[in-house]
Order: sequence, then C-alpha cells, then structure tokens
Amino acid sequence: MKFSREQLLLYAVTDRAWTGRQTLYEQIESALKGGVTMVQLREKGLAEAEFIKEAVRVRELCGRYGVPLIINDSLETALASGADGVHVGLEDLPVAEIRRRAGRDFIIGATAKTVEQAKKAEADGADYLGVGAVFPSPTKKNAIRITVGQLREICGAVSIPAAAIGGIGRENMPQLAGTGISGAALVSAVFSAGDIEAECRLLRKMAEEVVHGGK
Repeated sequence: MKFSREQLLLYAVTDRAWTGRQTLYEQIESALKGGVTMVQLREKGLAEAEFIKEAVRVRELCGRYGVPLIINDSLETALASGADGVHVGLEDLPVAEIRRRAGRDFIIGATAKTVEQAKKAEADGADYLGVGAVFPSPTKKNAIRITVGQLREICGAVSIPAAAIGGIGRENMPQLAGTGISGAALVSAVFSAGDIEAECRLLRKMAEEVVHGGK
C-alpha cells in the first residue's frame, strides 16, 4: 500500500490490556468502523509464530477498510504476514537496514525524541516519525517525555510527516494544534473506550481539527 501522510491522522496502536468484553480483533474492527486511518499491531508477549498468525488476520481485516497495517518492532513478522510496514524504536533494527531488506514501497515508521534523531531517520529512509511521549502515558510509564515545543521543532526540522504519541486523548489533543503534526497515535484513548467505534468517530473529528484547522 502506498503511504501518504493522511494515513497518520488517527493512528491506533493496539494493547491487549483492555480485551475481555471484546477480543482484540473485534476491538480493531470497531476502531476501523470508527474511522482510524492506520493500525499498529503491538504484541510484546507473543511468540513470533503466533504474532505472524495474528498479523495475517489483522492485515486482511485492515485491507477490507483500506487501512495500512504496521507491525511494532518486528520486521520478520511484518514481512512474513504481508503487513504494509513496520514501526521501530531507537533500540530496534536500523531504518537503513530495513529499507535495504524490505524495499521502496514498504512503510517504515521510526520513533524520534530529538531533532537529530528525526533527521537521521529521514536520511535513512523512514516514511514517517512517531514523536513523543508528549503527555504522561498510561501504557509506557517510563517513557521519556518531550514538550509540545520540542514536538513543533521536530516537525519543522524534517519533510517527512510525524504523528504525536504518548498519553493523547480527547482532553489534551487540542494542545497539539499548530505543531505541524500529520496526526496522533493513540493507545488507551482508543482501546480502553467503552464504545470504541463511537470514541474513534469523536477522536477523528478532533484530529482533523488539530491537523487541518477544521478545513
């Protein structure tokens, strides 16, 4: 799937912490029905074979909605499942190596917390940045925080698009207006919601206001 910055608008990152009433698959489908524009499948506790099996199912689901599936950290899982791309952190496989192995059309996202990291990711071939944590995150309590000002500086330093991440929800998303982001990546704001579809409709409208100023 060809990448465009519009796909970052409402970026759902999975977390099994809130499964129970719905399976993760059902939660993802609810989010897709609500208008998420990209899905990242994050599974820290699954063996690779199980991760691949799950990714194949979720890839097919996302494909029905025309939404790209990104795999967290694991290039092997992404390639084996036919996912659209991978997102890597600073301690994961280098972006340049992923680009060499996966080819030009494979979507690569990279975490950046500084201007220098952002510029390196762009130079090495990343398609987009995940920048944060901009707010305290309930899913990554030890995440290194950045300010909204630093987010704006990072977005202005590169030409590739960026999604803000880290503790973003309906209460604080408006604070990101004017930073230059192309979207917001959300975990608990999506998957902890009692009605995921309805919450995503609201969050998408808010994201459009923040990114496009309501245009």
